[in-house]
Amino acid sequence: MKTRQIAVACLLACAALLLPRVALAHAHLLTSTPAANAAVHGPDIAIDLKFNSRVEVKGSMIVLVLPGGKTQRLNLDAQSNEVSLDAHAHLAPGSYTLRWQALSTDGHITRGEIPFTVR
Repeated sequence: MKTRQIAVACLLACAALLLPRVALAHAHLLTSTPAANAAVHGPDIAIDLKFNSRVEVKGSMIVLVLPGGKTQRLNLDAQSNEVSLDAHAHLAPGSYTLRWQALSTDGHITRGEIPFTVR
């Protein structure tokens, strides 16, 4: 009986050690250009989203919410790399929101929004 309890305790300890690695595999946004709630000068806006882990460009996207509420999907730049999604937009002055979706290499999708203003 005691051997079985030790074996179960060892299995639980191993599982607990592996959980943080699984959680870290998700792509979490580290930095963004433009930053959240930033005021940027237009009309040409460079968009750069950097993540803590690799992202799959084919399963990821950036959607721009325009001042009137309509949305526009942005084409990701070819220079997007393993840990970033990049795009460009030509924007008039106003309030915008970037809605992003990143597909991490572990198959999980993370999403977020970044509001900003163009002057």
